Amino acid sequence: MLKPISKSKQSFKVIGLMSGTSLDGLDICLCIIDIRANKWNYKILKTCTIHYSDEMKKKLSSAFNVSGNELTKIDYDYGRWVGSKVKEFLSDNEIKPDFIASHGHTIFHKPSEGYTLQIGKGSAIAAESGIPCICDFRSSDVSNSGQGAPLVPIGDRLLFSEYDICLNLGGFANLSYEKNNERLAFDIGPCNIILNHLAQENGLDYDKNGELGKKGFVDSKLLNELNSLAFYKSQSPKSLGREWVEEVVLPIIEKSSISLNDKLRTLYEHIADQIIVKTNCISGKKILATGGGAHNSLLIHLLRSKSNHSIVLPSIQTIDFKEALIFALLGVLYLQKMPGALSSVTGAKQNSVSGCLYY
Repeated sequence: MLKPISKSKQSFKVIGLMSGTSLDGLDICLCIIDIRANKWNYKILKTCTIHYSDEMKKKLSSAFNVSGNELTKIDYDYGRWVGSKVKEFLSDNEIKPDFIASHGHTIFHKPSEGYTLQIGKGSAIAAESGIPCICDFRSSDVSNSGQGAPLVPIGDRLLFSEYDICLNLGGFANLSYEKNNERLAFDIGPCNIILNHLAQENGLDYDKNGELGKKGFVDSKLLNELNSLAFYKSQSPKSLGREWVEEVVLPIIEKSSISLNDKLRTLYEHIADQIIVKTNCISGKKILATGGGAHNSLLIHLLRSKSNHSIVLPSIQTIDFKEALIFALLGVLYLQKMPGALSSVTGAKQNSVSGCLYY
């Protein structure tokens, strides 16, 4: 029989789960989150990425276009699949986590219209794994008129405060930083979601180290058109979803007649330009770069060549599993009844205690 999770504990063993828009797979991070002496600390014990099969990629990437009945089934099926993978992950480990904290996989994200949806039913994860699951971290903030994203900044503040800027190079590039004792953060623009899309046109899952991009040349016409997009001139708080890429960015790229490699090289320049525009005006010395894009040597080279800051690449575990780690932290914050979504970041009416617990 499952025991209630103690809210007075100071140290939690947690599994954090993350599935990003780039469809790389399910990131699993077993960690300890410790809050003794009013100081937040973490220790990563074990990690794993479960890469999605072609069938799963197709199911997740097309879920936004199916009927309500089908989407509900996918929500439950994906939750059961996630729970089973967590169970397998723990099968050779003596540690029993206190709970799972799952981001889920985003299908819809339209905060301007008042809704967001991350699938992977928490009740199914809990039932399949035998471990309580905290999930649905974005909806409280969206219900308070916020963007529901990004949520990682609270983790940047509590766990990575030695860095002046925390930069995530995932499906989308986003950053967070401290200003006047407030945490500020926003999505900068597309990153791996668009790079992977073009690499897949060449039969690759992704452009490893920017090898395809290195063979191309920057097209000034395409670069100027991308850099002129209205989103980049809008004020934060702001966040992006798959819909914006499909409706705004892809049509611009697809109408260009240049080669695939030239498109990729131009996109690398565009991504770097937008990141540098936003980071060079923030004071400080050190940028922590994480997410899949931190492994891309071309992108990191471009950023370092343009940046006023020192760009720090941490351990591979932190690069790959920082988001999963921070969702573990968000689970702890939920149990402590502490805000996980910051209104200074999302533009909501107020901070939100984010999450929903299933035993």
